Amino acid sequence: MSTLSEPYSSVNWNGRKILITGGAGQIGSNLLRRLLALGADVTVADNLWRGKRDHLLEQGRPLIDLQHRFVEKDLVVYENCESAVAGQELVFHLADVVAGINYVFGNQFSLFNTNMLMNSHMLRAAIAAGVKQYVYVGTACSYPAEKQKQLHPPPFKEEDVYPAAPESSYGWSKLMGEYECGLAMAENLIDVGVLRLHNVYGPFCEMSPERSQVIPALIRKAIRADHEEFIVWGSGNQRRSFVFVDDVVDALVAVVEKGMNQGVVQIGPGQSHSIRDVAETIVRVSGRDIDICFDTGKPEGDTDRTADWTRAKTLLGWSPRTELQEGIAKTFAWCHQQLSRQSC
Repeated sequence: MSTLSEPYSSVNWNGRKILITGGAGQIGSNLLRRLLALGADVTVADNLWRGKRDHLLEQGRPLIDLQHRFVEKDLVVYENCESAVAGQELVFHLADVVAGINYVFGNQFSLFNTNMLMNSHMLRAAIAAGVKQYVYVGTACSYPAEKQKQLHPPPFKEEDVYPAAPESSYGWSKLMGEYECGLAMAENLIDVGVLRLHNVYGPFCEMSPERSQVIPALIRKAIRADHEEFIVWGSGNQRRSFVFVDDVVDALVAVVEKGMNQGVVQIGPGQSHSIRDVAETIVRVSGRDIDICFDTGKPEGDTDRTADWTRAKTLLGWSPRTELQEGIAKTFAWCHQQLSRQSC
């Protein structure tokens, strides 16, 4: 994992009481490691729908006191949110329901309903408990579908999310979370930082066929090529801007130090990569001779999107540091290690 860079060293994190919701997931478990290295006192809340208890271990040893610093509860229930935020100074609200295209479009109502309840209950509980700072993460899926139907559109600015017309209920639910945070901030109820993330990938990702997103799904197929066909959903021409999880953690730390009450800050690179390029990179990293098949009968989602990260650079001193091939190689190595353990 990359180390914390100099621009993000202004706040004293030592002993700070912090809650990470979704802390056993991909972003949360990487953020946990960073905050512990900074000396923070971290509690994790996760219902383990996609997160895993193993992500809270390092070489088999717990990173935190799992009896007292791990809350395994469903945050859709307000009382669970109340107990999770008690005594905390800062909340990173990363928990949500998300998965690959098939799951998102096959469970639109339940996904929307769950995320809306979880977002609203967590924010309300944090305000009631007197939490000083609250960080919420949105998604590039909230941008209007119409703006993502052409190849190589202009990089999106934060304000381009309106007039709102996301393609999926997931995009709508996350946008409503941003809106609600803005209302709380406007009434001075709590200090809020909001990041809108593009496609995050990296270690501690979900690899299951049912819930994985594109990069870990294709890595799994490459590792298991003797048992699973390397099928890419769609034409492969659809493009995404991918941001490595370490770079996202940089932004999460930086928004607390420099970006509170500044509105939405978009986190993602200014260039996109086709899913075909991603698939070919994964095959190359695997070192195997794998035939890539494209299933055009499957959905491929939006055509293209990239980020104008000017606000992130100006406000947070942030820039994307990890090139796609480097990030895929690190993710592949982690996934290979995990799948090797499972097969033992």
